[in-house]
Amino acid sequence: MSKDNHFKFINNEQHQSISMLTATMSDFTYAKHAHEEYSIGITLQGRQDFFCRNAFYKSVPGNVILFNPEDIHDGHSGTEQNLEYLMLYIHPDEFKPLFKALGYKQDCTLRMANTLYADPLLRNQVINLSRLLQTNSTSKIEREASVLQMAQSLVRLNGSLDLPTLSTRVDNLLLRAKDYILANIDNDISIDDIAHAATMSKFHFIRRFREHFGITPHQYVLNCRINYARKALQVGRDATSVAVESGFADASHLNRNFKRAFGMTPKQFQLQWARR
Repeated sequence: MSKDNHFKFINNEQHQSISMLTATMSDFTYAKHAHEEYSIGITLQGRQDFFCRNAFYKSVPGNVILFNPEDIHDGHSGTEQNLEYLMLYIHPDEFKPLFKALGYKQDCTLRMANTLYADPLLRNQVINLSRLLQTNSTSKIEREASVLQMAQSLVRLNGSLDLPTLSTRVDNLLLRAKDYILANIDNDISIDDIAHAATMSKFHFIRRFREHFGITPHQYVLNCRINYARKALQVGRDATSVAVESGFADASHLNRNFKRAFGMTPKQFQLQWARR
């Protein structure tokens, strides 16, 4: 095994309370230490051995490691193969109001009972947020959605998620929020902007919107943008201009999200639509 120890910190200007570390380790060993943030990472290659809360762990590729704020831990490569991993550091202030909106009713900081998780959904959310931190080609609402989804997984794994019951009552404030979203589809709007239009606090709004519509505000905005882009593409509009008009950062941002929804790029969609 080559002596290979590389560490790179990434901090996105648009999300100052979240940072990221990518690391390759061969013979380096972390001394015992703790972070004020939630530290949530994935072992990518090799084996990640560490002590935390008086227990010894061996994390293999695909596992999610989660240290609560102030959890004392160390770490080193556990095999001859180089260890590769990524770690997100998310300040408790970023999560706390989201936990509350998702049903965590206690005032104290949510502390996860386990340190090692084999949870595919959380793993994919860590990967998605790490990718968003490495590009500026995203919208505010997309970054907020990624953090909210991760918060939901933590509350779920903690056993305190309050799943909503869909309401049949028409809520005029939420319909006002829906109208605001549709009227500002081309703007880089945030949840704060939408909640203000509905005259609700941000996190009360998130909870009520999810109960009423069955999806989060973030998912609703993305869905509206994709539908707007699809209609514009159907009449032959250029994908670059469509991306801007539908609220995406650029054409590649539209491409990624459009393909997730329809299984093809906007260009492929236009070619198939033209043959109808």
